Amino acid sequence: MTGPAGDTELHPDDALGRVYDPALFRRLLTYLRPYRGLIALGVVQLLIGGVFPLVGPYLTQQAIDVAIPQGDGGLLGILAAVYVIVLILGFVNGYGEVLVTTAIGQRVMRDLRHQLFGHLQRLSIPYFDRRPVGRLMTRVTSDVESLNELFSSGVVAVFGDVFTLLAIMIMMLIMDWRLALVAFAVIPVVWMTATFFRRRVREVFREIRRRLARINAFLQEHLSGMRVVQLFGREGTEARRFDAVNREHLDEHLRAIRLYAIFFPAIEILTSVALALLLFYGGLRALDATLTVGTLAAFIQLTRRFFQPLQDLSEKYNIIQSAMASSERVFRLLDEPVTVAEPASPVSLPRPSRGKIEFESVSFRYTDDGPWVLKDVSFSASPGETVALVGHTGAGKSTIINLLLRFYDPQRGRITLDGHDIRTLTTSTLRGEIGLVQQDLFLFAGDILRNLTLDAPISPEVAQQAAARVGADRFINRLPARYQHRLGERGRSLSVGERQLLSFARALALDPRILVLDEATSSVDTETESQIQQAIAELMAGRTSLVVAHRLSTILHADEILVLHHGEVIERGTHARLLARQGAYQRLYLLQLSGQDLAESA
Repeated sequence: MTGPAGDTELHPDDALGRVYDPALFRRLLTYLRPYRGLIALGVVQLLIGGVFPLVGPYLTQQAIDVAIPQGDGGLLGILAAVYVIVLILGFVNGYGEVLVTTAIGQRVMRDLRHQLFGHLQRLSIPYFDRRPVGRLMTRVTSDVESLNELFSSGVVAVFGDVFTLLAIMIMMLIMDWRLALVAFAVIPVVWMTATFFRRRVREVFREIRRRLARINAFLQEHLSGMRVVQLFGREGTEARRFDAVNREHLDEHLRAIRLYAIFFPAIEILTSVALALLLFYGGLRALDATLTVGTLAAFIQLTRRFFQPLQDLSEKYNIIQSAMASSERVFRLLDEPVTVAEPASPVSLPRPSRGKIEFESVSFRYTDDGPWVLKDVSFSASPGETVALVGHTGAGKSTIINLLLRFYDPQRGRITLDGHDIRTLTTSTLRGEIGLVQQDLFLFAGDILRNLTLDAPISPEVAQQAAARVGADRFINRLPARYQHRLGERGRSLSVGERQLLSFARALALDPRILVLDEATSSVDTETESQIQQAIAELMAGRTSLVVAHRLSTILHADEILVLHHGEVIERGTHARLLARQGAYQRLYLLQLSGQDLAESA
């Protein structure tokens, strides 16, 4: 692709699929099973609604051919009253039909979204690494909404239109088959017009979807990077780029409007042609007394009502096509396999667990044909011990953490917790034993207390004690509502250091057996780091600790330090022993020490 303003490549999700796919449609119908009662009610309303358009023309015929010639005012009054009653019943039935079909669509949409969200939570991290978040959100929102339109105003309306067409055609043929054939004479032309319209609109709607996707992508990128845009004074340039993308979207919409502006008048013209033929042929027969005026009047009404469903069917075609494409994308997501699968017969850990972890000849790569990120890595960490991981960027430190948390599974070797392969444990059991403190904590919209507990069965008192032990209460107590202070998206109102303090408090509140620190003090100042080091010492007591260190000064007292290079452990030992070897660790230490000296002298 060439970027939002010049994107000419068609994404696979935007490709035009089959208008009607029986397999997809059958799968969609499975979501209707819980609502059989509502569907039955909708079908009854549909059948009743198909009969109402026939009553008015019949009453008109009776009034003109029977009541008026006989001068029967009573019959004429009865026919008028029946006509009014039928109109009222038609309104009530139509109102109920809309309620029922909309209720079905909304319930199916709720079920689909719930299933999609649940499946997304089970999918493994590699899937999200390969997929833009915006497209996944589109699956859960826009695509599901298209399916709502299918059930609410698509399928039911199509069956209703078809039933109405058949009912009108049968009544016309019964009343006068010759006059009916005259009215049907323009149907081939209507069909050709509708086919031409559908093909053109299909292409336009695809382009509209593409242009809308580009607008969303452009907005997401530039709103997230607004600081950079303003910092470099790019407001004018980016506004012009957005105007170009927005103009393309407008042009496609105008193109669709032009097509509709041609199609609907064309159908009206053909309807008028059919009425003219009826008036001419029917008038001649009325003059010859082979056709009553009432029958001709009824045919004129029926003909007008006959072409309305034809017009509606052309519109419903686009709804069905869009829904089929959306259902294909939705089911493609639902069919995405979970690569990190739960064990069929999970092992139960004793409570409390010991928390001993072992890596046994672990090798890993992210893709089947990619380079090995870890190569034959082995080490162990027992309760009360601290194992530190150091090395240059890309050495494999974070990969070890991801494997321990079972975001990925190794291709070779195994990882054990208290002697059990972690693949035999449920992910909830495994991750419940591990407290992760990251470099940049992800915060959810909500108050601070909820972000500390994440709705786990932890009392507010325990959470507040954890915050006090790591020093997070100092800035929390300065906030207007303290622990009830509501944070914005991702907690952007807090500094990076404050978010890290909350990360320590969150881990301490959960009281894990295994503590994982992933460069957890890299973004705090020296004074805050000194305070956190005291909290870390208390937090590590009696726990198995795995530390990914950027600042080597934070791991001087680690029981074992693993030096990683291109996925291999090239050195291991305590800080003193590694310095004595005068190898890679010493070079890292001296390089960082000289950098600190330069910073202090500056």
